[in-house]
Amino acid sequence: MAKSSVYQSKTSNSKGVINWSEEENQIWAELYARQIPLLKSRACEQYMEGLSLLALPEDRIPQLPDIDEVLLAQTGWKTAEVPALINFGEFFRLLANKEFPVATFIRSKEEFDYLQEPDIFHEVFGHCPLLTNPAFAHFTHTYGKLGLAASKDDRIYLARLYWFTIEFGLVRSNANPEQLEIYGGGILSSPGETVYSLDSSEAIRKPLTAIDALRTPYRIDIMQPLYYVLPDFDYLFELANMDIMALVNKAKGLGLFPPMFDAKQKA
Repeated sequence: MAKSSVYQSKTSNSKGVINWSEEENQIWAELYARQIPLLKSRACEQYMEGLSLLALPEDRIPQLPDIDEVLLAQTGWKTAEVPALINFGEFFRLLANKEFPVATFIRSKEEFDYLQEPDIFHEVFGHCPLLTNPAFAHFTHTYGKLGLAASKDDRIYLARLYWFTIEFGLVRSNANPEQLEIYGGGILSSPGETVYSLDSSEAIRKPLTAIDALRTPYRIDIMQPLYYVLPDFDYLFELANMDIMALVNKAKGLGLFPPMFDAKQKA
């Protein structure tokens, strides 16, 4: 996790409302308009259902209380307004309490196409729609509770599981098991990765096993060379019910797979 940020989150008023500028709302509108056409044939149906439930505005940054109203009704989750960067301990604490951290800033025009740290577009557009889904919500909650109780070293292993599921996961389509769809928020909020993850002949796509994900290094600043694929979306329930910490211990004994990239910024 990065140690500093050039961005500063905005603070809401007593009603949880943030006063976004015209320029910030315009950036959201442009990001939204660019991404929606790409996702209609690529995102999993659970994401599209969640997007419909949230009814995110197209022309302005949504207010978190409006999102909370839907999430609480669907799965008991809500958002949590956080600074631009938080540490692992706070991240896991929030997830364990069914609060999804949302940094209340939006990227600048200069970083419109790529931003390493998660902004409100990534968190709300990329992740919040799936928090309306019971399987996704249960897995994320379980993951948070495990991380909160884990050691610093074990959290590094858990971060890999999160990366290859919640951030960069693919899933087989319900309608056509031969077809792959996107559920990872890191892909769903990135136009380049949305196309690359499904269409690239260079990317490797493998069935997900938790032990393999725990052992796989990743880099945050490149298109992913490897994507793990769920057999179906409800497999997240099965994954949540595994003894994940026992698998972490096994992964530590087996060691990491060789990185599929320059080892710079390996995690």
